[in-house]
Amino acid sequence: MKQQVDMKQVEMDGSGAMFDAIAERYDGLNRVISLGMDQSWRRRTVRALRLEAGQRVLDVATGTADLAIMAARMHEGVDFVGVDPSPKMVAIGAEKIERAKLGGRVVLRLGDACALPAATASFDAAMMAFGIRNVVDRPRALEELARVVRPGGRIAILEASQASRGFLAPLARFHARVVVPRLASLFSSREAYEYLETSIRAFPPPAAFRVMLENAGLLVERTDSFTLGVVSLYVAISRGPIISRGPIE
Repeated sequence: MKQQVDMKQVEMDGSGAMFDAIAERYDGLNRVISLGMDQSWRRRTVRALRLEAGQRVLDVATGTADLAIMAARMHEGVDFVGVDPSPKMVAIGAEKIERAKLGGRVVLRLGDACALPAATASFDAAMMAFGIRNVVDRPRALEELARVVRPGGRIAILEASQASRGFLAPLARFHARVVVPRLASLFSSREAYEYLETSIRAFPPPAAFRVMLENAGLLVERTDSFTLGVVSLYVAISRGPIISRGPIE
């Protein structure tokens, strides 16, 4: 039996439609532009949450559920809910979950990071890989993470970044600004290629993003930089919602 996907009607921004267009090539694109290192980055993201059996974890911007599937395999006693605005990405993720025989432990929903379909403090932890860069209202999305994760629960956000210091910084910036978009253009549309390049340049540097996390009600525990600074992992602890908006069901 195929996994049931909750196809709630939600208001999606333009990124949902764009990712629909590249859904079938998305996993291959991630492997190519990261030179195969994205799986290692994702494993570190999962480990940073320090998950325990019996916990419930939210994966925001789950895409094709790569991170959720990996996390479920790493932690047999933990359940996962993935949320993404792209129907095609969610459909592909559901097929992957079925093949992995994880349908009872990984559930996917259509949803917007800025209005998560979850009750306040209903998750023990949350994670997000290469998704916050695509959110139009980042402060609101971070507030939503603080709302749905119980106080004391960890939130791990993996995102592309640009190194600004060190003698290897120019090489890292060249990779992010030139190599990554050019490789992406081989697997996706010109629009997606241009968007990737622009979004990487526009994303705030680690120090500025840490301030954004703190302003959303999160206590930043640490920031890790991987592979010459082209990727950063932000680990924060929820202090609870700034303003409780209640369940969005």
